[in-house]
Amino acid sequence: MITIKENTITIQEYLQIRSEVGWLKLEEDQARKALQHSLLTIGAYDGERLAGMGRLVGDGAVICYVQDLIVAPSYQHMGVGSKVLDTLIAYVETLRKEGTQMMLCLMCAKGRESFYEEHGFMARPTEGLGPGMIQYLRD
Repeated sequence: MITIKENTITIQEYLQIRSEVGWLKLEEDQARKALQHSLLTIGAYDGERLAGMGRLVGDGAVICYVQDLIVAPSYQHMGVGSKVLDTLIAYVETLRKEGTQMMLCLMCAKGRESFYEEHGFMARPTEGLGPGMIQYLRD
C-alpha cells in the first residue's frame, strides 16, 4: 500500500530515486538546497521505500512549478505518479486565494505529455502561448 507523506524525503532518498531513473547526478549540497527551498515535497512510500516523489517550487502566490516528478521503475504504471501529482495540485489549490488565478507549470519529459494532459495540463505552444524554454548553465 502506498502512503503519501509531506516534506519527509531525505537527501539520500532523493539522490537514490534520481539515480534509479537515470537522471543527472547531483552533489549532496545541491540536493539539500533543492529540498530545503521547495514549497512542498511529496513522498509516495511503500513501507519505508520511496516509490515516487514530487517537488513543488515557486512563489506560492502567482506561480508554482511541479519539479522532479519521479516514480521508481518498479512502481511505474501503478498510479503512483498520479497520486503524487494529484497531491501537489491539491496543495496549490490551498494556496490560491479565492477569486484569483494561479499558474501551475512543469517541464514534461518527451513522451509523457498524455500523462500530464490527463491531469489537466496543456501542451505548449498554443495559439496564445509560446513554447516553454530552458537554458543550461554549466562549466
